[in-house]
Amino acid sequence: MKKNPASQLYKAISRLQSEHKLVLTGTPVENSLTDLWTQLNFVNKGLLGSLAYFNRQFARPIEKDQSEEREERLTKLIKPFILRRTKEEVTHDLPPVVENMVYCNMSEDQHRKYEEEKSVVRNSILETVEKTGEEKSAIIVLQGLMKLRQISNHPVLADPDYSSDSGKFENVLHDIESVISEGHKILAFSSFVRHLDLYAREFDSAGLQYSFLTGRSNKRGDIVNDFQSDKGINIFLISLKAGGLGLNLTAADYVFILDPWWNPSAELQALSRAHRIGQKKNVFVKRYITSNSIEEKIVKLQEKKSRLAETFISTNNPLREMEIKDILELIG
Repeated sequence: MKKNPASQLYKAISRLQSEHKLVLTGTPVENSLTDLWTQLNFVNKGLLGSLAYFNRQFARPIEKDQSEEREERLTKLIKPFILRRTKEEVTHDLPPVVENMVYCNMSEDQHRKYEEEKSVVRNSILETVEKTGEEKSAIIVLQGLMKLRQISNHPVLADPDYSSDSGKFENVLHDIESVISEGHKILAFSSFVRHLDLYAREFDSAGLQYSFLTGRSNKRGDIVNDFQSDKGINIFLISLKAGGLGLNLTAADYVFILDPWWNPSAELQALSRAHRIGQKKNVFVKRYITSNSIEEKIVKLQEKKSRLAETFISTNNPLREMEIKDILELIG
């Protein structure tokens, strides 16, 4: 079901007439609390009022002000209409998951590039806010944060002329070599397709077989089957958006999250590609974080959101509810 209340698909679905209505989803709140309103308004129209009322009475107070009173009220309202079953409740026989956070130091050139760009981004944001105001500065903010995230992975993602190294890139390559040498299979997720391209080129040079899946890939089923059945393919490069849902990849017992995403539930979906029914081996998850970078701040932001996410909130873009002073703190 489309969770965007402004979409044509949602408007068409809302006109359906039936005695009973049911919404089945693995991610009831994927982008914002509005997702919840959309689904419950279909199941029980008017339960949460109009969208404007819902945003005023619940979404903004909960997401922006962390109002526990509004959160409790909303939970009581929706509880009779939601049946939640976690993976732990239905898959008792799944092997355990071992998770590790791997902190990577920047190389000297990478650190220099990062600090230079950090100053540029900070000054650009301040100048734009002064000229146009906070509301009209969103694009500049997102572009700046995107560049810092890219440099944290490898500066060449932000500057094609960069010709030096990246601490994280070298660290990940070393771990991939070590894990594959022991006969394991790896799923490697990134939110940047060009980041995956860097690894693909490295594997091509080394003559290493791999699978590759992004939003532009055709014949997804064939790609998945090749990875699952071919013992010569030990690494699967997957973009987070293309591979976060709908894939059964139990041949892998290692999951590498190459860069953190704003939404921790997206990372959990990635992990679930390997840790699902049919998996017989322990699953090892490595999350790669560049030290002293925006990535560390994203991890802290994820932790801050974890309590609400466990209840009913998991926002893809917490920046929407952040003030400029908070964003500047995020930059460091």
